[in-house]
Amino acid sequence: MTSGGLAFGQSAKSPGSSEALSGTLDCIVASVGDEAITESDVLAEVRLERFLNGQAADIPPDHKTYQQARERLIERNLLGEDAAAQPSEAQESTAAAKIQWEETRKRYSTPEAFQAALRSLGMNEQQVIAELVEEQKVLGMVDRRLRPQAAVEPSEIEAYYRDHFTPEFRERGAGTLPPLPEVEGQIREILIQRKIDALLAQWMEELKTTRRVVYHSFCDHEPS
Repeated sequence: MTSGGLAFGQSAKSPGSSEALSGTLDCIVASVGDEAITESDVLAEVRLERFLNGQAADIPPDHKTYQQARERLIERNLLGEDAAAQPSEAQESTAAAKIQWEETRKRYSTPEAFQAALRSLGMNEQQVIAELVEEQKVLGMVDRRLRPQAAVEPSEIEAYYRDHFTPEFRERGAGTLPPLPEVEGQIREILIQRKIDALLAQWMEELKTTRRVVYHSFCDHEPS
């Protein structure tokens, strides 16, 4: 599963959001059932996502960035209930979160730059890692639920090797083309992840209907 739709950030009540950012950014921009997602929650999500990617958090987000962050918060809300109801691999989730934390450190040029970005975020190491652990729990739940439905046929692997892997490898000029058996596992995982992403998108649309997701306009901090 790719991370495009499930790059979860802070919950609506975490230290870097709501009043911790601004008491004026309380406009409701979406609701999931009876739970509201506010504009300040979206801004907190944008800031956390940028921190994790090693980007400056204080650059004003554009409208597309706000929309993407709102969508991530909606997805986390929808999937969080299912993740909480299923047994999770706590040690595995914690280990994956710590790896992600260390990868985030490496995106900054110096330890001082990393610490400055963390202070700007308004969260400490334990709080960020806790958020990452919850993300990993959801990702694990999704993988366990959808992977059995994402089987890949040998013909699909062969077609990908012929139509995508081979021409892309030759275009890069990376040396001798590896035979299919050497990269079969890599290609299978790529195709499985694509199918999981498609199944997840379908599942999300179903959840949005059954759990009454409603979108509202951005207001107090209207993106440009």
